[in-house]
Amino acid sequence: MRIGVVTFPGSLDDRDAARAVRAAGAEPVALWHGDRELRGVDAVILPGGFSYGDYLRCGAIARFAPVMGELVPAARAGLPVLGICNGFQILCEAHLLPGALTRNAGLTFITRDLRLRVENARTAWTRRYSSGQQIVVPLKSGEGAYAADPGTLADLEASRQVVIRYTGGNPNGSAADIAGVCNAEGNVVGLMPHPEHAVDPLTGPSSDGLGFFASVVAAVAA
Repeated sequence: MRIGVVTFPGSLDDRDAARAVRAAGAEPVALWHGDRELRGVDAVILPGGFSYGDYLRCGAIARFAPVMGELVPAARAGLPVLGICNGFQILCEAHLLPGALTRNAGLTFITRDLRLRVENARTAWTRRYSSGQQIVVPLKSGEGAYAADPGTLADLEASRQVVIRYTGGNPNGSAADIAGVCNAEGNVVGLMPHPEHAVDPLTGPSSDGLGFFASVVAAVAA
């Protein structure tokens, strides 16, 4: 199984994402933001860090990268896609996910290990978890507060598109403690925390994040 990891100028966590893919038993495939094809991969990860044009609004320019011209229709056709941190912002800007990510409450950059609760264990990226399971995953972001209008938030709750929530305290002012959402079909997921930094207790707070990558391996195999 081959999982693409897209690198944008400023990406910081592409190698960590590739390491997580290998730990889950798949082959990471490096994709450049300027690529115009996805090289036949079975899933795609947009990693965290930064992307060009973030000075305008995080992900607002990166959404127009050539690789996104291929990724958007593929995602709408069912390709599993995971956006982490800046990748989550790009997915929202590309209208693959609802809502937006805004400046943290208090306008400070946050980096800490957080406890999360899995709300939807039926997506392509969460099927190895159970609903209500709590996991510990790092967060590191300055613009990670999830925001959406009341109607969108109600729709997300009704359709179970909230994937994970912060538990034990909201670190950044996200609406309804939301840390991650998915599209209606469950193949596109965006997360503000970084599961790729929690795949091995030797280098992270836990191995709890490995489930996201093992989940998509199982989903594609099925």
